[in-house]
Amino acid sequence: MKNQITSVSSVSLADYIPIAALNQYTYCPHRCWRMFCAGEFIHNQYTIEGTSLHDRVHTVGEGNREEIWQIRAIWLKSEQYKLIGKADLIEAEKDEWYPVEYKRGRKGEWDNDELQVCAQALCLEEMTGQSVSSGYIYYAHSHQRQLVEITDELRQSAIATIEAVQTLLFTGAMPKPVKTKRCDGCSLYSSCLPQAGEKLGRYQEAS
Repeated sequence: MKNQITSVSSVSLADYIPIAALNQYTYCPHRCWRMFCAGEFIHNQYTIEGTSLHDRVHTVGEGNREEIWQIRAIWLKSEQYKLIGKADLIEAEKDEWYPVEYKRGRKGEWDNDELQVCAQALCLEEMTGQSVSSGYIYYAHSHQRQLVEITDELRQSAIATIEAVQTLLFTGAMPKPVKTKRCDGCSLYSSCLPQAGEKLGRYQEAS
């Protein structure tokens, strides 16, 4: 595994899709475009809390917690899916590997976090040669882990999202902003203003 970590750090990042982009695309395709095509990013309370959480998680290296081997802030990649990203925590117990993703939110709030864990599992399978059947999301607010079962349905959803993000990054075509409940916590809301776009569209249709 350590040799594989070294090889990950030496690859050209331009040839790979960031795993985080899959999470952002599932949250909102327009936000993903702004971040990974237009290079925009604005912090708000939620992103600052998330960045602070990950900074704390990544300060610890590797070690054992009872019978479980842990390594933090480890790079994962997949040649098959052209994915790359840094996992918060990888654990191994009784020769079974699984990823643990840290989030500031609450258990079961959004399904895009499960897809991110699945993408990490796809990379981990390729790097270790072993099947990964589960992962976890650790929610800092509740101090709870949520089990993520790597089902065939979740795998297919992750692969479809990988293909959609590949198309987005290749074409650079901007997805239309759509007002949803998720806009309330989005740090890029002031740049996007989906309601203004919808009103303008209706005005243009009526004129």
